[in-house]
Amino acid sequence: MKALVTGGAGFIGSHLIDALLKKDYDVACIDNFSSGKMEFIEHNLDKIELIKGDLLNRDDIKKALKSVDIVFHLAANPDVRLGVENTKIHFEQNILATYNLLEEMRLAGVKKIVFTSSSTVYGEAEKIPTPEDYGPLIPISLYGASKLAAEALITAYCHTFDMEAKIYRFANVVGPRSTHGVIYDFIHKLLKDKTKLEILGDGSQKKSYLYIDDCIDAMFFGLQSSKQVDIFNIGSEDWVNVKRIAEIVSEEMKLQPEFIFTGGIDGRGWKGDVKIMKLDITKLKNMGWKPRYNSEEAVRMTAKWMIEKLRYS
Repeated sequence: MKALVTGGAGFIGSHLIDALLKKDYDVACIDNFSSGKMEFIEHNLDKIELIKGDLLNRDDIKKALKSVDIVFHLAANPDVRLGVENTKIHFEQNILATYNLLEEMRLAGVKKIVFTSSSTVYGEAEKIPTPEDYGPLIPISLYGASKLAAEALITAYCHTFDMEAKIYRFANVVGPRSTHGVIYDFIHKLLKDKTKLEILGDGSQKKSYLYIDDCIDAMFFGLQSSKQVDIFNIGSEDWVNVKRIAEIVSEEMKLQPEFIFTGGIDGRGWKGDVKIMKLDITKLKNMGWKPRYNSEEAVRMTAKWMIEKLRYS
């Protein structure tokens, strides 16, 4: 079976390619390298078909879809905060790119898509942990809105053109090859000034963190579903607050910086930041999947990897 991974040179995409190859898939990867990195896939370059292209270019998509049986659609701009600075970026990279991909899949007769969505589609859910059937979905960030719009396009295409989809709503996924996020930010801030650490918000923001290995395992478990369209939450069973993440990073860097909190709106890190998030993962657990690591373990393992990488880079 041949799989196309969009955004395959990214953090999650490159780990997915590793797993697909181990499962004997033929793999094609399309990436415009705006956030993906060649170093993440260079160990697999002799085993995959690489298309340096953009989902905003329909000709690039046509080329990438040749002989493909299933598409893993991970390409997106991953930085939630960017929507405040550039309101167009999530529309183009997440919504328009998804439309272009679906339309070219329809024309090429490719019927299966796996889409990586986000917990941000729930907005500030009143039910915690939040199940997949929670509603109404009211995202508070442009990123969350773009992911929800992409979900809607995918489900509509599936029902209109007899396609199949698995949609995964991720918690915060962390691990080797992470290129953004709170752990990455804290480490780089402390490299510049070891005496103090600026923390966006009030540090009480509390969210679920999932280690990349658990995330990839969960994605394959979801493929067992026989439904035409199925939606799964993927996350850990607990959460950790931002202040604790700052403590873990400081411990791993063997530093004792002064924590300086920016406060922000209601203690949020930025406008559109969901302050509390934990997903109900009962649905996937009932299929036999369970995360091996909790949120603190995922954060600490990621911090160790990032610090070690920076030490030798």
